[in-house]
Amino acid sequence: MSTRPWIVDDDLWALIEPLLPPWPERSPGPRPVPDRLCLQGILYVLFNDVAWQLLPLELGFGSGQTCWRRLDRWQQGGVFDQLHRLLLAQLNAADELDWTRACVDGSHVRAKKGGRRETGPSPVDRRKAGSKHHLICDGKGTPLHVITTAANVNDITQTLSLVDGIQPVAGRPGHPRRRPESVLGDKAYDSTAVRRELRRRRIMPVISRRGAPNIKGLGKLRYVVEQTFALLHQFKRLAVRWERRLELHNTFIALACSLICWRRLKKPQP
Repeated sequence: MSTRPWIVDDDLWALIEPLLPPWPERSPGPRPVPDRLCLQGILYVLFNDVAWQLLPLELGFGSGQTCWRRLDRWQQGGVFDQLHRLLLAQLNAADELDWTRACVDGSHVRAKKGGRRETGPSPVDRRKAGSKHHLICDGKGTPLHVITTAANVNDITQTLSLVDGIQPVAGRPGHPRRRPESVLGDKAYDSTAVRRELRRRRIMPVISRRGAPNIKGLGKLRYVVEQTFALLHQFKRLAVRWERRLELHNTFIALACSLICWRRLKKPQP
C-alpha cells in the first residue's frame, strides 16, 4: 500500500468526478476548495481516524469543516454508493466476481459517541454502546452490501436484507446480476424460515444447523468474509464508529467498499 493512501490517482478520479453533484455557477462566498482535494481530506480521515478539526491544513485539504460538509453533500447525492456499483460492474465485466456463492457474517464495533440510530449495548463489549456491521460478499470476498445495526441485533435478522440489498450489477451480457447461487453462513444464521425464503429466491442455503456438526469444508469457503471484514476495518474510521449520524457512517462504509473493489480491479493479473 502507498505511504500516502489518501492520494487519489488520475484513473480513480476519472470515475468519481462525473458522479459528483455540480456546484452552482454563482455560488456565494470564496471559491470552494477543489473537490479532489476535499476527497483526499475525507480519505485521510477514513485511513487515519483523526478528528475533523485535526485534519492537517498543510496538506491542502482545507479545514475539517470544509471536508465534512463536502462529505455530507456527497452523501445526500449517493456518490459513493454509485461508485461502489460502478466498480462492481467493472469487476463483473472482468469476470472477477464469483456468483456461485456468497458469504454472510457480522462484526461488532464500538460506538464512541453513541448516536440515536443503530447503536445499542454490545453483548461482546461489556454492554458498552456499539454497532454491528453485517456483510455479504461474493465467493472471492468482494463486498456486495453492508448493513449497520445496533450491536445487540442478531445476525439472522439481517440475512434476507443483505441478500435483497445487493444492487443489480451490470457488466456482462443479459440482465444485471443481483442473486448468488448459494449463501453460506455459520450456525448464527440457522433458521427454517430463512432457508425457505432463500430457496424461494432460487438461492441454495448452505448453513450449519445448531446442535449438529458443522458442514464439512464450510469454514474453508467462508474464510473470505472474515478476510473482507479485516480489510474493511483496516480503515481505522470504521474500526470504531465516531459518527452520530448513521448516514455519514454508512457513507464511509460505501467509500471503503469502493476502495476495496478498486484495489482488486487494479491488481495485476498473474
